[in-house]
Amino acid sequence: MEVAAYVYPWDVVGDPAAADLIAGLGLSHVTLAAVYHGTRALTPRHPEHRVVVAEHSAAYYPLSTERWDGSVLHPPNAPWTGDVDSFGSAVAALQAAGVAVHAWVVVNHVDLPGLAEFTVVNAYGDRYPWGLCPAQEAVREYALNIAGDLGELPGITGVELESFGWYGFDHLSAHDKVGGVTLTGAEEYLFSLCFCDACDAAYRDGGIHPDELRDNVRTALDPAFAGEPRAAGPTDEAAGPADERGAIDALLGADLSKAVQRIRADVVHDYRRPVIEEIRKRDLRILAHASPQPHRYIAFSGVDVPRAHELFDGLVVNCWRTLDALSATRVAADPALDVTASFLAIEGMGGRPDTLAEQGLAARAAGATGIRLYHAGLAGPGDLDGIRELTQTISKGADR
Repeated sequence: MEVAAYVYPWDVVGDPAAADLIAGLGLSHVTLAAVYHGTRALTPRHPEHRVVVAEHSAAYYPLSTERWDGSVLHPPNAPWTGDVDSFGSAVAALQAAGVAVHAWVVVNHVDLPGLAEFTVVNAYGDRYPWGLCPAQEAVREYALNIAGDLGELPGITGVELESFGWYGFDHLSAHDKVGGVTLTGAEEYLFSLCFCDACDAAYRDGGIHPDELRDNVRTALDPAFAGEPRAAGPTDEAAGPADERGAIDALLGADLSKAVQRIRADVVHDYRRPVIEEIRKRDLRILAHASPQPHRYIAFSGVDVPRAHELFDGLVVNCWRTLDALSATRVAADPALDVTASFLAIEGMGGRPDTLAEQGLAARAAGATGIRLYHAGLAGPGDLDGIRELTQTISKGADR
C-alpha cells in the first residue's frame, strides 16, 4: 500500500535539509505542486522564511513557449520562488535523496485577474472568477496545454489532477464573507450551475432552454436568500449521493435535474478525455481528486465512478472527516481501479495526526490501495511524527 504526501516546491528549494527530512518519513513518493492556485503557506522549518505568499495561480516550471504561443489563457510564472523552475529544482533535490515524485496540478480552480469571460456564471449573472468553465474552448485548450507540459517534465512518474472538472461556489478563499445564509448541498449545487454562453449552448443542444433553467434555479434559491423556512437537506457528501440527488431533484424537478446532470457530465467527459490522452503519450500514472457523487463541483470533482477506469489509473477521495467517500467509491469502481484515501495530517488545520496510523489501517480495511497526506511541507514536528508512525505501521502490515 503506497503512502504519499503533498509538498510545495518552496518547501524544498533553498532548504538543504528538506529532501533528506522528507526521505526519512518513509513515503512511497511525494506529490509536488506543478501548477497551483494562490495561497498563503507556513514553512515551519525553512532556513530563509516562515511564510510564503503565492499571489496567484502559477506554473512552477518554465512554460513551453511554442505550445502556449497565442493562447488566451496560461498559468504565469511564480516570482515569489526566486527560481524560474522551482519544480525542477525540487524534483532534483528529492530524487537525490531517493524520493520519487508525482506532479500535482490544480486545473479548473484558478486565482488570476482578467479571466472573467472564461469562468463560471451563476443563475443570477454573477461570475465566479476562481472557477474556469470546462465548456469553453479556451479552457479546454488551457488544460490540454498543461497536459502537454506534464508530458515533458523530467523526473516525474505520475500526475495528480485536482479540480479537474466543474468548479462552483465553494471556494475557501481568504476572508470569505459568504456565511450569512447557509445553503444545503443541493442549493449550493444549483448556485454552482454555469450559465456562460458555452454552457447555454450545451443546454440548448441537450434540449433545455437556458433561460427557463435559469428561472427555475432562481425560483428554487430565492427562498433561501429571503430567509424563508424550507425543508432541511443534506449539506455534504456524508449524507450519501442518493440523498443529495433526491434533494436536487425536489428543488429542480426530477426530469430537468437529470437532464442537466447528463449535459454537464457529457461536457466534462469531453473536456477530460483529450487531456488524459495527451498525458498518456508518456508512461505516467494518472490519478484524479474525485468525489463518488458525479454532480459535485469542488476540488474533489465529481466523476462517474463505474467508468472512471476508462480515463484514470486511480482516484483520490476525501477522507478528512469520514471514510464514506472511500466506501462509496470502492463499491462502485472497477476492481482494477486504485482508490486512494486522502487524510489531513495537520493538527492545526483540524487533522488528527496522533491517530493517522489507525486511520490508515481503517482505510486499507475499507478497500483503499493508497493514502495521501496533506501536507508534509506544512506539517509541524508532531504532525511529522504522525506521518512516520503511519508509514511504519503500513510497512509492518505489508511485511506480514
